[in-house]
Amino acid sequence: MSESLLADAGQRLEHALKYTSISDDAVETLKFPHTSLTVSIPVRMDNGSLKVFQGYRVRYDDTRGPGKGGVRYHPNVSLDEVQSLAFWMTFKCAALNLPFGGAKGGITVNPKELSRMELERLSRGYVDAIADFIGPDVDILAPDVYTNAMIMGWMMDQYSIIKRQICPAVVTGKPVSMGGSLGRDTATAMGAFFVIESTLPKFDRTAQTTTVAIQGFGNAGAILADLLFQAGYKVVAVSDSQGGIYAKNGLDIPSIRQFKDSCRGIKAIYCDNTVCHTAADEVLTNAELLALDVDILVPAALENQITAANAGDIKARLIYEVANGPITSAADRILNEKGIYVFPDILVNAGGVTVSYFEWVQNRSGLYWTLEEINQRLKLRIVEEAELIWSIARDLSIDLRTAAYVHSLNRLGEAISAKGTRDYYLNHH
Repeated sequence: MSESLLADAGQRLEHALKYTSISDDAVETLKFPHTSLTVSIPVRMDNGSLKVFQGYRVRYDDTRGPGKGGVRYHPNVSLDEVQSLAFWMTFKCAALNLPFGGAKGGITVNPKELSRMELERLSRGYVDAIADFIGPDVDILAPDVYTNAMIMGWMMDQYSIIKRQICPAVVTGKPVSMGGSLGRDTATAMGAFFVIESTLPKFDRTAQTTTVAIQGFGNAGAILADLLFQAGYKVVAVSDSQGGIYAKNGLDIPSIRQFKDSCRGIKAIYCDNTVCHTAADEVLTNAELLALDVDILVPAALENQITAANAGDIKARLIYEVANGPITSAADRILNEKGIYVFPDILVNAGGVTVSYFEWVQNRSGLYWTLEEINQRLKLRIVEEAELIWSIARDLSIDLRTAAYVHSLNRLGEAISAKGTRDYYLNHH
């Protein structure tokens, strides 16, 4: 993770500001995170030793509502990364018109090295350390990289213990039995699928004639691959951190998912030959996958996958960002020049935070919706915002990412200005 992740995110903000008329006060407010917290979390390890982990929680902006954002467990987690992710969340919530500000959290840890009991102690210790900083009306946690429903359940439980009352709305992405929402586990992929389905006709394409490559076969990538496969798209390549596979005539996604779940890797599928009935399956690297000649490329892994160094090799006409920040701003410029349409992360992967919002609403009202109702509400909202962003891009002749930021900035600017601006105070006579 480069130190300049937040600076890179800031460049996009600067660019989008040229196309909005929001007040100077709003611009000034959005330059810096509202609050950043760094905590030390002492954990008693299974062998009796004590280990101290670094944890973070950042609320970037809460003008439009309480902070909202995931907690990630990763060896590379740093304050800069968490601030950048909180920055993106601010714009994502505004883009989807959710009544939230942007926040993010994380712990610098390799969770694969911890036992389940150590993981539980770490998760509860994190909540102990940040309990005064979060709450259903202040800042709401959610899962992110290497955190899941089980971990969210521990966090909600720990917060409830501290507050001496059941507080399901402090955390989203919990197990359904603890007040979690149906459809939350598939929400990111489902949202991305709705965006692809609603925008594809703009390019005179149909599912049957469209080839797709997906980098990242984790929660979002694998479910999206499945949804696209079921809808008739030709998914020709998928990869995970170990490498990927490619088949010119399309892969059998359901069997690959089944296999990956049972043996934890995509390469093994190929080597084992139990899934690859077609002799056409080839092993390829993540870098090769990005450069494939396909109609749609979906980066669904980590940040900074497409940079100035490899943007020239991209052949896909459409890119849908399911990961957060997979394309650097320098790469954006190259892709724009090549006429490649990039549907940005703050729209495409916003299904997760949208269904988190539905979960929060359900927790607070005590009324729970069916899976069908959840997906219907998600589709309605994300397709509507995708259309608005598409029109802004067309009307202002700008790329889709800039249009998404302009869309968010207009909403944020309105909320910040509602509290009064320089013009308001100086023109009161």
